[in-house]
Amino acid sequence: MSTIAERRSALHDRFSTWVPRTLDAWLDACADQYPERDLVVTDERTLTYAEVAAESRRLADGLVALGVRRGDRVGLLMANHAEFVTLKFAIARAGAVAIPFNFLYRTDELRYVLQQSDCKVLITNAGFKDLDHAAMLDEIVPGWDTPEFAERPAAGGGAPDGLRHVVLVERDGDAPRPAAFTGVALAELGREHPGVSRDAGHGPDDTADLLYTSGSTGSPKGVQVTHDAVLRTAYASALTRAYEDGRRILFSLPCYHMFGYVEGLLSATYVGGAVIMLPSFSAEAYLAAIEKHRATDMLCVPTMAVALVESPLRHETDLSSLTAILCGSAPAPVWLWEQVERDFGVSEIVTGYGMTECGGAMTLTLPEDELELTSTTVGRPKLAGTAGIPGSKHDATGLAALCTYRTVDPVTGEVLPEGSIGELTSCGPTTMLGYYAKPEETAAALHVDGDGITWLHSGDLGHVREDGYLVLTGRSKEVYKSGGELVMPKEVEEALGGHPGISQVYAVGVVDDRWGEIGCAVLVRAPGPAGDALTAEDVIAYAKERLARFKVPKRVEFLDATALPTTATGKVQKFRLVELVAQSVTTEGEKP
Repeated sequence: MSTIAERRSALHDRFSTWVPRTLDAWLDACADQYPERDLVVTDERTLTYAEVAAESRRLADGLVALGVRRGDRVGLLMANHAEFVTLKFAIARAGAVAIPFNFLYRTDELRYVLQQSDCKVLITNAGFKDLDHAAMLDEIVPGWDTPEFAERPAAGGGAPDGLRHVVLVERDGDAPRPAAFTGVALAELGREHPGVSRDAGHGPDDTADLLYTSGSTGSPKGVQVTHDAVLRTAYASALTRAYEDGRRILFSLPCYHMFGYVEGLLSATYVGGAVIMLPSFSAEAYLAAIEKHRATDMLCVPTMAVALVESPLRHETDLSSLTAILCGSAPAPVWLWEQVERDFGVSEIVTGYGMTECGGAMTLTLPEDELELTSTTVGRPKLAGTAGIPGSKHDATGLAALCTYRTVDPVTGEVLPEGSIGELTSCGPTTMLGYYAKPEETAAALHVDGDGITWLHSGDLGHVREDGYLVLTGRSKEVYKSGGELVMPKEVEEALGGHPGISQVYAVGVVDDRWGEIGCAVLVRAPGPAGDALTAEDVIAYAKERLARFKVPKRVEFLDATALPTTATGKVQKFRLVELVAQSVTTEGEKP
């Protein structure tokens, strides 16, 4: 078997010159080279590179025949099913901008992003698990399932007026639901108009994706990234992790997120590999899929890794194909990786760091690094070779880096001396174009220095070590992660604030031994019967009715108003709330 260095060298030699491409042009190049190889593997369906390319071409012709043009925004509300991939590439081939929506959105959240994105066409499943997307659309845009919908007048009142077509992609087991337009009809329309997407006119520097992430104002922000940017990031992942030919990557992380989309789907294509996609996570499903589909790599977050090592099924499953793991989103102790290495026989364990705004994960530890680095750092800028910043060099490999990090004073923005703790900022060829239709937020996030270089402010505090590895020390913003997803406290607070038994509510992220980080709602009860009777279970149930699952607090704490830590002006100090919650955990743990 070839060494890590040999695999990396071979991949670098294959891409000795970086050629910017669109996503669809890259798919076609891969389909020419690996036509019969698997690209998408699910328990229901397997598609080869040639089949994905052909189906995406048919669907793109359908979209263009439907009226989609270069730059139009097409929403995709769908879990990790095989058709997500063909539709994703079809949207790119039509020259449109894909908006992979979070399929866990509730009605008000979906209404907002449909309106804010100026979505023209929405492609959706009827629902996901207990979420009824079709019923949500009945409330958001009544009549979406009728032929007259495309000709409706502007609705006003915050409705998504630009939405002209909803394509319902039916799946086996769905309850019957009439629709004016279906996924089958879209494919048929493409067959009737073959080749109409051929001259879409888009290029590598056009916006490929509009990816929504939580923002500092409490409402999601649409991050605009180009075709070339996501392909550079994906190649850098394959190069840094030294993919072998035909790597098979297992993940349940959703493709509306950069993790599944770039680290999974796109990166696998650089070695003619496949993605084994699961619609949701369970340790049993992961372990079964490794054995059934011979996965060689898997993507996870620490909570998943804990569940895997705790599952009794791991002793009954053939995991001999698995050689690599990428675990991101939150820190994890070194003992976890030592146990994964021992129990699963995995020799290449890496972690990383990044954000949607910079193009996804920008840093990774190397597969040849000691496990201690995986627990104490978030890696260093990815190796990118010809796709990276010209002139930058990785100390050990000599390859160019994907980006550069430095720290600045979080208040003044002044650049700090090397090694100083401050706000992490980055620059590189994959940085977002900006937030869609949010100029003020874009201006706050992107800063052009005196040399004309655009720097992205992360909102995270940390420092860059002398060896180039990044260490995170906190967040300068209030956002926290739950289940690997960013949560804006204000959204949680506004949702819970409507409960008659709640007087004050503050949402914070707290460290948790099992989950890495969880959301905690700190509440002050309202006076009267509603407040007196309020329990933590009541609060969580109330939140589940109004928020996406990952935003629902996993913990609830009650305080008297007089116990809230405040400044001299009466503002609640959230960092001290976090300390109080942590002390509560310690005290409980000390009880006999």
